[in-house]
Amino acid sequence: MAAAHVLLVDDETEFTATLAERMEARGLKVDTASDGPTAIEMAGSHFYDAIVLDLIMPGMDGIETLKRLLAMNSDLQVIMLTGHGSLKQGVEAVKQGAVDFLEKPADIETLMGKIAEAQAAGLQIFEQNLDKKISDIVRKKSW
Repeated sequence: MAAAHVLLVDDETEFTATLAERMEARGLKVDTASDGPTAIEMAGSHFYDAIVLDLIMPGMDGIETLKRLLAMNSDLQVIMLTGHGSLKQGVEAVKQGAVDFLEKPADIETLMGKIAEAQAAGLQIFEQNLDKKISDIVRKKSW
């Protein structure tokens, strides 16, 4: 499987830069955003295998960003990450469509595993969508 392309979204730029560096050292391609609107713009113009999204950010918080990302593309694989969140907020994020919820500081190997799972799930969804398109074409052509 190709190296995952990840969007890391967090308003704590020092944390984001350090985590991105650790992820890149493990072979991932990482883009970063420091707020929700930037993340939405980037996700609209690039494909990401996973989006790692901070829950607590000024302005547009992680839950609102999550909702807008999934409204744009319901197949996105979003992993919520927070240093300040509660279990209740984590449950809410998963209810809203996040694939997982981790607390900072997340163990890098655990996070890498979650990203790999997200990449595999995204690939499976992509293949299912292609299979459906092929079936629709065949049905329309009456082959």
